[in-house]
Amino acid sequence: MHYDFVVIGSGPSGRRAAVQAAKYGRSVLVIEKGRRVGGVSVHTGTIPSKTLRETVLNLTGWRERGFYGLGYRVKKDIEVGDLQARLHKTLEHEVEALDHQFARNRVHVLRGQASFVDPHRLSVQTEAGDLRMIEADRIVIAVGTRPLRPAHIPFNGETVVDSDELVELKSLPRSLTVVGAGVIGVEYATIFSALDVRVTLVEPRETFLDFIDRELVEDFIHQLRDRGLGFRLGSKVNSIQFENDQPVAILDGGRRVRSEMLLFAAGRVGATDTLNLSACGLAADDRGRLKVDPETFQTSVPHIYATGDVIGFPSLASMSMEQGRIAAHHACGNPLPSAPSYFPYGIYSVPEISTVGMSEEEVRKTGKPYECGIARLRETSRGHIMGLNGGLLKMIFSIETRRLLGVHIVGEGATELVHIGQAVLNLGGTLDYFIDNTFNYPTLAEAYKIAALDAWNRMTPRRDAEAKVPPSLPAEEVVGND
Repeated sequence: MHYDFVVIGSGPSGRRAAVQAAKYGRSVLVIEKGRRVGGVSVHTGTIPSKTLRETVLNLTGWRERGFYGLGYRVKKDIEVGDLQARLHKTLEHEVEALDHQFARNRVHVLRGQASFVDPHRLSVQTEAGDLRMIEADRIVIAVGTRPLRPAHIPFNGETVVDSDELVELKSLPRSLTVVGAGVIGVEYATIFSALDVRVTLVEPRETFLDFIDRELVEDFIHQLRDRGLGFRLGSKVNSIQFENDQPVAILDGGRRVRSEMLLFAAGRVGATDTLNLSACGLAADDRGRLKVDPETFQTSVPHIYATGDVIGFPSLASMSMEQGRIAAHHACGNPLPSAPSYFPYGIYSVPEISTVGMSEEEVRKTGKPYECGIARLRETSRGHIMGLNGGLLKMIFSIETRRLLGVHIVGEGATELVHIGQAVLNLGGTLDYFIDNTFNYPTLAEAYKIAALDAWNRMTPRRDAEAKVPPSLPAEEVVGND
């Protein structure tokens, strides 16, 4: 069978590439080894973890505890079945929507395990045990990743699990050790902490989330420590033993961390080992990832592209979708102009973290003068109404040009709020936009104006402040932290 365009994998980047190529009139085939389309993102990754988070916040009454106290609960005894019910319903909807999208765009789907025979041909072992030979003019590798499972970690699917297994829990633990303080580890650690599970986060490095502005991370850690989440930073797990059927992590220096369950979330590897890459002239690195041109997502074999988590950082579903779209445009002979410079990162922890643009550490390295503005979410009227106790929005501006350089948010709604900053950044906006703009009242978005006025106060010498009051505000309304 011959196709113009073949995609291996149906996760965010694969499905976006397939649909885009189909819209150009190409014959398109998606090869998916799983029982249903959607890839890791739908079945064990992005959608399950975010659904779990939302379910936990709803059932525990987490968002209302600022008013009603830590003892407030919507459902007193939360069981794993309560979490699974919403999860399965959400996943069913996602799969149905994707099946419909493929059918509407005439994208063919073949379920089976693909491997290269040569640069243009793939053999596919189907669900039924048949072997199909597929020939393609253009190929996109979008197989994603799977959890790293070191040999010395005694995974058993019940008390020692990886992040894929966690979404199929049979019971909720009363205590949890999370090994690995990357995005996945931090998200699950904070979600289970919101369930009032005693959580300890273990990380071999002294710091974590190093791509996030340090002031945000410090505020985040403070909020987590305040609710009892434990940190063991700079501590490597040497081994895991079992005592009374419970896993005990043995750390450097002999410290022991005991819990009812241990989640090992210290990394993922590209799922490329079954593709027989050598047959098409490609080779993955030691983490199973492929190297590509960052503009076109072509591999070293020009007609073969790779997108999504299999190419490494940033490993975001949003960016993966865009990579798939760009690759399909290029493969179909319609390359796109350069994408906007700034895209947001979102960490769906409790509380959320989202950031776009340069961190203060990155700005400092440029040596150019800058100033920051800070707003606490509780300073807004909407924050008072919601009973928020924590959270902040931080903006960084160039003193020379007044242009916005970065926006960093930790707290309720961070992953939604960040898009205001993203738009202003990509349009080259300045401090004046936030001062002159009108925001709905009451909203958390008002934090942008509070932070902008805070920065304005810091950038304007006090002796000249009255003469330089922003034209949209009388002098007595200029607020901010001095």
